[in-house]
Amino acid sequence: MPERQERLEDREVLSSVAGEQERHVQMIAAEFRRGFDAVDKIDRPAVSIFGSARVAEGQYFYKLARKVGGEFARAGWAVVTGGGPGIMEAANRGAQEAGGLSVGFNIRLPHEQAANPYTDLSLTFDHFYARKTMFVKAAEGFVIFPGGFGTIDELFESLTLIQVGKIFHFPVVLMDCDYWEEMVAWIRRELLGKKMISPGDLDLLSRTNDPAEAVRIVLEHHELLGTGTSTAGS
Repeated sequence: MPERQERLEDREVLSSVAGEQERHVQMIAAEFRRGFDAVDKIDRPAVSIFGSARVAEGQYFYKLARKVGGEFARAGWAVVTGGGPGIMEAANRGAQEAGGLSVGFNIRLPHEQAANPYTDLSLTFDHFYARKTMFVKAAEGFVIFPGGFGTIDELFESLTLIQVGKIFHFPVVLMDCDYWEEMVAWIRRELLGKKMISPGDLDLLSRTNDPAEAVRIVLEHHELLGTGTSTAGS
């Protein structure tokens, strides 16, 4: 897919003044249209896989993400990632090696985010909010590996959208129980303990160390809802 000729950074939108805003709206709308067109090319159920860009080939989490990508591909699912290095590369690589559909929604950043070579369908975004919409629109489940601020942002944004009913409930699976243990304990102790969330909200999260178990959780939920269910709420 050809790169766009004119770019617009998020900071330019936020600092725009009268007279610039209409052009900015048109450019953002064009990015959404390209994203929707890309999602329409995904011809099977899809899972979005998130995780750190800083994980190197050969490290444990890279190997684990590669296995998860392969497991989903062999189950007939597309694998959608942020298209960059680290966990994203590993998941895309595993899916492609298993003969599945590997999708990357990349984003231009000053560092860390070079596109990986293991995608069959790739699109590069300038705006986080357009890109993040495509992860939700394309997917019927999220699998979240260890990562930093960006990964945690995707985790809590997905939980919020499900909790408030903006999208249909889909499974959110945390890979590597040890990495997420203290965060989950904090959620239980502080958020639930102080009644900032309801007891059932904890059920939105699953944790596992096993790639096959991650796939099972997502596929069982998909079968329960029935095929063809969009994640988008009404």
